[in-house]
Amino acid sequence: MVSEKELKQFLKQSGIKLFSAGHIARIKSEFPLSKELDLTGIDYAISLAYPLPEYALSGIQDKPTLLYKHIYRQVNNLLDRITLQIAVWLEEQGARAIPIPASQIIDWEKNLAHLSHRQVASHLGLGFYGRNNLLIIPGFGARTRLATVLTDMELYIPGGITEKNSGCGNCNLCALVCPVKAIHTGPEDFDRKACFARVKEFEKLRGIGVGICGICVKACPAKKTSAHSEPGK
Repeated sequence: MVSEKELKQFLKQSGIKLFSAGHIARIKSEFPLSKELDLTGIDYAISLAYPLPEYALSGIQDKPTLLYKHIYRQVNNLLDRITLQIAVWLEEQGARAIPIPASQIIDWEKNLAHLSHRQVASHLGLGFYGRNNLLIIPGFGARTRLATVLTDMELYIPGGITEKNSGCGNCNLCALVCPVKAIHTGPEDFDRKACFARVKEFEKLRGIGVGICGICVKACPAKKTSAHSEPGK
């Protein structure tokens, strides 16, 4: 059994400052992974976030840049390495653990991954779904990449988000800059098809080759004054 203190120490030594952990049995049946693997007993998860540096986004105007593409992929690679290390560490403690890649599509027609990192993160209070359908972490906006470790080890590290302090309020900066007008009042009326179609167009740009955009990510305010800028603290 790993204590909360030990998990926090391991994560912070790995360079992860944004994290939460807890019970996910209620939502795991919604994971596409549940059709591939038997998740019986895998009722807990660790949600990790890593911030994108400001310079990675600064050059984005109406399309993703090569620098953004490079940093985006490097952060994903970093998260994949760390989630693997966490899973191995948990297994050494006698637990079962499944590291879920930061960005890996398993169904291109439906644009589905093994699970939604945003769903897990919001369920565990790490952040909330923003108007742009991305995870918003106060203090960082939408400017993070996410990964998840599933496990059967009982772990609880509360995030800083509750229903009372979540939501974009009157901010609609992402909606104003979206090139396909996919963003409206919230995730419930977000136009996924329009967004995905434009991302596929960007993917064809010379040197890009991955499904990214970054326009609304850059527009999302990252106010550094939030008390929840380190949810796992």
